Amino acid sequence: MSWSALFFFNSILFGVGLAMDAFSVSLANGLRQPSMGRRRMCLIAGTFAIFQIMMPLIGWVCVHTVAEKFHAVQKYIPWTALILLVWIGGGMIREGLLHKEGEDTPPPVGLRGLVLQGIATSIDALSVGFTIADYTWPFALVEAIIIGIVTFGLCMVGLRLGKRFGTILAGKASVLGGLILIAIGVEILLKSLLG
Repeated sequence: MSWSALFFFNSILFGVGLAMDAFSVSLANGLRQPSMGRRRMCLIAGTFAIFQIMMPLIGWVCVHTVAEKFHAVQKYIPWTALILLVWIGGGMIREGLLHKEGEDTPPPVGLRGLVLQGIATSIDALSVGFTIADYTWPFALVEAIIIGIVTFGLCMVGLRLGKRFGTILAGKASVLGGLILIAIGVEILLKSLLG
């Protein structure tokens, strides 16, 4: 393996593919809180980016240490993501349906909810550790950082789009955001079952 333009190009494409779930959840978060400030946006995008960096590296370490045990757990990863996203999305739908016209907007997703979103959208990236198992540590680290940078950028775009449409959709935005999260969970599960 050597440092090449192809390595960086493939890492960027890998990042785009892995960041799509985080992008969609960012869109839902923007829908939920259209008045979100720049600091909050960076916190959300940064959280998703950190999890997208950590998960492939954890997978890489597992391959090089406890690969047999990790294979046994790998089949439960999509189910875990589905449960987390249905739980978070269901809460958003409930809030949106109970929200009355003229009330304040629902509170932003708390730190615990944000961490759960980060885990749910990046848990499938654990398996990336298997695809980069033949990389040395520096290559695996650089790949993970590129994935994180791409995730951060796409999440910022998702948050901006969500904020724009959240203002238009007003009280129904939380319901739409919850439906998006549930759809992502179902998509993660179907990809694993059919792929």
